[in-house]
Amino acid sequence: MEQTAKDVHTKEELFPTYKRWDITFDKAEGVTITDKNGKRYTDFMAGIGVNNLGHAHPAVVKAVEKQLYKGWHASNFFQYDEQKETARLLTSHSCGDLVFFANSGAEANEAAIKLARKHTGRPKIISFVQSFHGRTFGSMAATGQTGIHEGFGPMLEGFEYHPYNDVNELEKAVDNDTAAVILEVVQGEGGVRPADHEFLRAAEQAAKQTGALLICDEIQTGIGRTGKFFAYEHSGIHPDIITAAKALGNGFPLGAMIGREFLRESFGPGSHGTTFGGNPLAMAAAKSTLETLLHEGWVEAAAFKGERFLNELNQELTSLSIVKEVRGMGMMAGVELTEPAADKMKKLRDKGMLVIAAGPNVIRMLPPLTMDEETLSGGVQKLKEVLLS
Repeated sequence: MEQTAKDVHTKEELFPTYKRWDITFDKAEGVTITDKNGKRYTDFMAGIGVNNLGHAHPAVVKAVEKQLYKGWHASNFFQYDEQKETARLLTSHSCGDLVFFANSGAEANEAAIKLARKHTGRPKIISFVQSFHGRTFGSMAATGQTGIHEGFGPMLEGFEYHPYNDVNELEKAVDNDTAAVILEVVQGEGGVRPADHEFLRAAEQAAKQTGALLICDEIQTGIGRTGKFFAYEHSGIHPDIITAAKALGNGFPLGAMIGREFLRESFGPGSHGTTFGGNPLAMAAAKSTLETLLHEGWVEAAAFKGERFLNELNQELTSLSIVKEVRGMGMMAGVELTEPAADKMKKLRDKGMLVIAAGPNVIRMLPPLTMDEETLSGGVQKLKEVLLS
């Protein structure tokens, strides 16, 4: 039977891959999102840890707008001054020396996995239960969640999943067949679970002893989120590869893999590539984001405000019977409940506060680093009201 014009226009034309809220985005500025009906929401999720400088930051908008008139794309056969300058900002604020620019966090992790295997000539990648590294086949295989794997056939071989924060299991797992250990300094999607310093140092030591590489996935924790430029700095370790994305372009699609100098020859011409990665618009957004973040002191602000934010969450919420635990680092917080969080999150949206889940029972908050203390405190009180209702 032929479809009528009415049939076609009443069909949903998007794959149902997201459980979307009943909110239609209209505009965003600072820490506020406005829907098409004019309702305003205070954004405690920052586009899932993306808008660290808030929405539509004037410096980033100006930089991207300027580049729009200079050119969008020419391909990576050309040299771009902005790529070199942005790479220098990343390497000067990390233990890395070289940068590969991609379009997303998943692509950055794909590059890291490829580089680790190519450099070591080994097949095995150690990952951790409840980790999340992306949804492409390589990054999905690195993800220690069976729910992410289901329905897609055999996973890429060579990946093992071990308990997070378990030093004994980690040390037994890393051997002379191991290409890399990949970990999140704070498991974001896995429930906002920070790694113990001892665990991170053990991962670094095990990698060094066996000739494996240590990959820190800083897609969500990097670019100031935890009160350091990268979260691994809290433990004093020196990973061989760092991956970044999300906040790197303050909303512009962009990813980066940062590696140590000794890896240079393993990623030579023809070994890896991307059409759009590192394009001029992305570099304009990233360079402006990083310069603003650093020059205006937002990393230090995240450390100071984040400590107060987490302290207030603990003081106000841990005595509630519905709250199992408050966890976090810097401006990254998770409140684990004794029941599913979906209903409470819906009530928060109704009250004009946006948060996101990290598993079925965890309310995750990733506010812009620019959010003032009064607004942060107001969010804690609103959350408390909803949890008591």
